[in-house]
Amino acid sequence: MTETAIYAAGGVVWRIVDGKLRVLLIHRTKYRDVTLPKGKVDPGEMLAETAAREIQEETGIRVNLGVPVGVSRYRLPSKRTKIVHYWSAEATEPAIRASSFVPNKEIAALEWVSLKKARARLSYPVDVEILENFARLVDEGVLQTFPIIALRHAKALPREEWEGNDAARPLAPRGKKQSQSIVGPLLAFGARKIISSPAVRCHKTVVPLAAATGKKIETTPLISQDAWEEGRSDARSVIGARVRARKPAILCSHGPVLPDILAELALATGTLRGSYLGSASALEPGAFSVVHLSVQNPGSGIVAIETHAPKV
Repeated sequence: MTETAIYAAGGVVWRIVDGKLRVLLIHRTKYRDVTLPKGKVDPGEMLAETAAREIQEETGIRVNLGVPVGVSRYRLPSKRTKIVHYWSAEATEPAIRASSFVPNKEIAALEWVSLKKARARLSYPVDVEILENFARLVDEGVLQTFPIIALRHAKALPREEWEGNDAARPLAPRGKKQSQSIVGPLLAFGARKIISSPAVRCHKTVVPLAAATGKKIETTPLISQDAWEEGRSDARSVIGARVRARKPAILCSHGPVLPDILAELALATGTLRGSYLGSASALEPGAFSVVHLSVQNPGSGIVAIETHAPKV
């Protein structure tokens, strides 16, 4: 990251009204312009967390992030570069009804328009570019997606500092901080189903998320490191169940098991294997890869993969 750059995040918020696609535009009061919802990263935030928070703050609509739709870069009057990451984000009818938006000092109005009108009304070419990336998802029929998230457990105590059973090895102090810091970004992707290896370091990594969602942690030895080392692991059956369910899910596992999890996701969705799978599975402690799949046709292949790492 460039030291002088300012980072921000936002989204192309969409809904279907009477069978027609509509996207949400923001009319800003101060700048008298029309743009997409976005805002600057708060200290300690990860980009996905910023996007979901800013969308809700500007529109009143709570969203789950979908597929990433690009990054815009432009020079500010201060000569600093602003870098904005965008995601597709569906606004459900319950979320729209729950919105308490009223015009304010920042946002004069919200407007739902067609893609054609959005192209004409947006004030900045960089926003139109993001909209075109979004439009390609629409053309490809993969707008509605669900994520399967492969999460590597947070930083654990080193083996040489632990005398007990390896499966009982706890999180290090840094790992405990990581487990807290990833809650916001995981929630941004709508993570509700939490599946973990029984190892303490995996289970404890997702305890803060479980507390935030009120969901129970489902443990399975099929993605544990012990089972993997003994040739008893079975990522295929776990992945198969999650793909068939077509609902957001997190699988918290171990470094050596993650390549199997990503390979099985590719296999289950008819996706060609490539070096991108290696990159998505080579995660540092506390990092996670979000694999986006089509709700209508999960077997049509992985729509996108993105990787996020905690800042602590």
